[in-house]
Amino acid sequence: MLFPTAVFALFFFAVFAAHWSLAAWPRTRKAFLLCASLFFYGYWSWKFALMLLASALFNHAAARRMHALPVPEASKKRCWLVAALVFNLGLLGFWKYTGFLIGDVILPILRMASIRIGPDAVQWLVGFQEELFPVLSRIILPVGISFFTFQALSYVIDVYRGKTVPAASWLDFANYLAFFSQLVAGPIVRAKDLVPQMEQMPHRASSLDSGRAAFLILSGLFKKTVLANWLASRLADPVFAWPAAYSGPDVLLGVYGYAIQIYCDFSAYSDIAIGTALLLGFKFPDNFNAPYLATSLQDFWRRWHISLSTWLRDYLYIPLGGSRRGTSRTAVNLLITFLLGGLWHGAAWTFLLWGAFHGVYLILERAFVTGWQRLFGSRTDPDSAPGLSKVVFAGAGRFFARIWVFHLVCFSWILFRAGEVELVREMLGAIAAWRNAVSEVVLWETTAVLIVITGFITQFFDGRRLWRLYQGMSRLPGWLLGAIAALVLTVILALGPEGVAPFIYFQF
Repeated sequence: MLFPTAVFALFFFAVFAAHWSLAAWPRTRKAFLLCASLFFYGYWSWKFALMLLASALFNHAAARRMHALPVPEASKKRCWLVAALVFNLGLLGFWKYTGFLIGDVILPILRMASIRIGPDAVQWLVGFQEELFPVLSRIILPVGISFFTFQALSYVIDVYRGKTVPAASWLDFANYLAFFSQLVAGPIVRAKDLVPQMEQMPHRASSLDSGRAAFLILSGLFKKTVLANWLASRLADPVFAWPAAYSGPDVLLGVYGYAIQIYCDFSAYSDIAIGTALLLGFKFPDNFNAPYLATSLQDFWRRWHISLSTWLRDYLYIPLGGSRRGTSRTAVNLLITFLLGGLWHGAAWTFLLWGAFHGVYLILERAFVTGWQRLFGSRTDPDSAPGLSKVVFAGAGRFFARIWVFHLVCFSWILFRAGEVELVREMLGAIAAWRNAVSEVVLWETTAVLIVITGFITQFFDGRRLWRLYQGMSRLPGWLLGAIAALVLTVILALGPEGVAPFIYFQF
């Protein structure tokens, strides 16, 4: 069930009405919300909905058991934690990485070994592959499994660390894990932030941030149905499908188009998730903060998919030692974190290369900043320059840093989008050849450039930059706000292309 569809609109209208109508009966209200979330997820497959429910029951049981054990029984507590980690990572590993591990890692090794052994081994391997591939083709990745698995992991780890307590009931935790608004593509909400809201659901008298909710939902629909879909169908998909058919400038525009497409697509989902949750009385943290205005790659990761980057920091980078154990260990920790972060996004070598690129660059960036500070100290600090020169120096530095980081990230998106290493070579070769392979420039036209620029500008919607607008919209009468929303929605549907593609991050 996709957000920008009539089916979801009817579903959400029914959930919204029942959710607030059942406010006087908390237990029934919670049960209804869980059923609605399981129906939403089961719309793709009822088997996956049952798997999600089983995950909720097991993780809650493990968390309660860990919390109940006294301090002297720390070993038993660790056993429950290990069991929860094995369960969650095993579930994720089976559905997401079995095909990659067998098809891209094990089988190539077996092929080389069988060639060395002889014809009989080659013949056996051919027969084995003929039997294996039909089995692998039946493993279908559950939508959003990476997101709810990470939420479950953060819950059991935080309970083990004593940073949070188990949910009051399995129903509260199941609602936290399965909440339809952010179930399939985030943001990844921590248990300490959302479980208390599920335990004490919002009262009917609660004031809703309806202005912000309406703006987020409508702007999310605009970014997805108009901008992201146009950029995908007219720029990114054609260029990445056959880069050799385009000139260097067109391939470069396709890369720019994909950079804006993935931002508009993913931030749109987060916006709609946050907005629909607000209408039900729940609050999520922001997931984007103008990432393409970052002045360093570290700054980019503080602005892009914030819920994932902070999750990787708190549950992987810091437990590995963070930056507390010297320069070499910090570099190793960064590389491991981003390699696993890349693998989290997808089971392919290109995702590992994407993670490795970010990890290596962050290591070099950190080393450069440290070396610069040791060599020059405050002598080149723009804050030490007087008056106007300080402003000009700092402003120019930030401007060029943003251009550099934007193009750095655009290069990394080639790895992310390509899917195959050979396609990465073709994309880079087409850009390097510029006008040698195909001389005619066909994609650079006014509409394409305006769409890319408009998508870039939508970053200024992130965070609380428009809080005054939200407040003003919240003060409008309900009928007027509804009329404005209907008008804007009509315009969005008229501008958007026919049909709605799934959100990019559904595959993760």
